[in-house]
Amino acid sequence: MDFNEAAVFVRVAQAGSFSAAARQLGLPTSTISTRVARLEKRLGVTLLQRTTRKLNLTEAGTLYFEHASTGLGYLLEAEAALDEARQQPQGVLKVTAPADLGDALLGGLIAQTQQTYPALSLELMLTERYVDLVAEGVDVAIRTGELRDSSLIAKSLGTIQWALFASPRYLHEAGAIASPTDLGQHQCVQFTPMGRHHWDLQRGTTAIRVPLAARTLVNSIGVVRAMAESGQGVALLPTFICQPSVQAGGLQRILPEWRGQADAVHLVYPKQRFMPPKLRGFIDLAVASLKPLLNS
Repeated sequence: MDFNEAAVFVRVAQAGSFSAAARQLGLPTSTISTRVARLEKRLGVTLLQRTTRKLNLTEAGTLYFEHASTGLGYLLEAEAALDEARQQPQGVLKVTAPADLGDALLGGLIAQTQQTYPALSLELMLTERYVDLVAEGVDVAIRTGELRDSSLIAKSLGTIQWALFASPRYLHEAGAIASPTDLGQHQCVQFTPMGRHHWDLQRGTTAIRVPLAARTLVNSIGVVRAMAESGQGVALLPTFICQPSVQAGGLQRILPEWRGQADAVHLVYPKQRFMPPKLRGFIDLAVASLKPLLNS
């Protein structure tokens, strides 16, 4: 079997003429015609009906083209996969993440990616809406909570744990907080997606709903953290976002035995036969960078 003959036939069928196929392959038209003729002789069938103005596939030619083009496609993809494996990540990688968490999750990761892969550019889409990765041409997403699309590949990054924080100055001025019921007597800065009128807290198997007097409602985690750091009240925030401030003395975790909800975090991307180097490189860095952060 001569795969060159099959490949030439497929190109002729796709191009619509011997001369067009010859130009695409950089071969003489006579060579193209000879190879197709040899293929027909070996198979014992007529694959192409030739006229002076048109080229048509016969019934046998249509059947052979369908199978041959599929097989050659797999071979080309296999070669492309090997070529890509030898390449360094490059080009543009489109990444989407929740607007409220994207800056905290991606800040260090972006810097690390740019340093590790200087030929790779990142295009970030921070949004609260659900992004259809395939329809919008996005390579990878960071998503929290329950996954909605089972057709995507999902890689676990860890869990966002919500807990209570306040500044030492606020606690000194407003008094200690000994139990969740004390929160009703304190100023609380509320991140609206976590509840406008109450917080749900849990200690082991014990759950409690704490009603709050809504004095300050904010839809930005960054603003909530800044307000808590400036002594404006107690906040329910992700632990990983507050860790740097806790280490610097700007925030203090209160009621450490109590916690808010825990949100799973996944890296998701469309299924594909061969993963581009740019996506593979970013995923490897994301897992190495974010897993310790989210599971600390």
